[in-house]
Amino acid sequence: MASVVTANEANVVERTINLSEHPAETANRIYVAGRIATVLRFEKQVDPARTRMLGWEGWFEPLLVGGKKVVVEPLRDIEPGDRFMLLVTLTDNTEIPFVVTSREQPLDGRREADQQVNVFRNLESVSAVQASLYESLKRERELREKVGHYEQEDSIDHALAALLSKGATQQTTFRAHDKWVLNDGDTEFVVRTFTGKGKAGVLFTIRNQNGEHAWKMKMARLYTAHGWKDRQVAVRSDHESIATGTTGNIAVVVDKSAFVEGDGVEQLLLEIYRIDGFRQAVVLLDPSLIRE
Repeated sequence: MASVVTANEANVVERTINLSEHPAETANRIYVAGRIATVLRFEKQVDPARTRMLGWEGWFEPLLVGGKKVVVEPLRDIEPGDRFMLLVTLTDNTEIPFVVTSREQPLDGRREADQQVNVFRNLESVSAVQASLYESLKRERELREKVGHYEQEDSIDHALAALLSKGATQQTTFRAHDKWVLNDGDTEFVVRTFTGKGKAGVLFTIRNQNGEHAWKMKMARLYTAHGWKDRQVAVRSDHESIATGTTGNIAVVVDKSAFVEGDGVEQLLLEIYRIDGFRQAVVLLDPSLIRE
């Protein structure tokens, strides 16, 4: 997985296509994004004279064909419903059809596109075996990361945060403590703090007033007010992202152990960062929020 930043942020990936030996097989899709070059890499030389894309004028840069590679670069973003037929012909007369299109844009606005597509027909070749191995290792690594992530979040604090994010405070020991409103024009934050038995809670009710982009959290950070030492925090939200004109909740639960510093206790700072890295809210948490 590689990432680049252009006029609009995008996730670009490398993947492998193993072609079927059946000629009736549906053409494989290539996913592109505006002003990002997608490279198709083949096992054999490509014939430039017989490689073409239909209807590319005004939508794409001219195809770049050389050696074993074909480069496709849209002039701007295309819609998932757009379809451009690409026919790649190899020097051994093998014709390989593709459909060039785009993926559905996620709510967080980060586009997804192919950076490089490795195309194999001979599944026994060294390159194909290596690509298949790399794909398997990548999937295994991603699976391990997901399992580790879920194990870390399978805690009492995360369960409490989930209840808090749904407004189910009656099912917890939390009691409302304070409330205030932050508004920067694009986003309104209603911040509520809660006292709890051995825990402190914070509920952010966020209204996305931006007329163009969804709102999504990048991370919540908790650290000591003096010394800037990171502390563990449990976070849950009721929406993966918050669409324009809608409201969502993010709940945070802090265990009493997070306030302990040396032989005493210390105030903590809780920060909420937007998906683009902008710090949008800061809350000072006092140890007095903890009830015994």
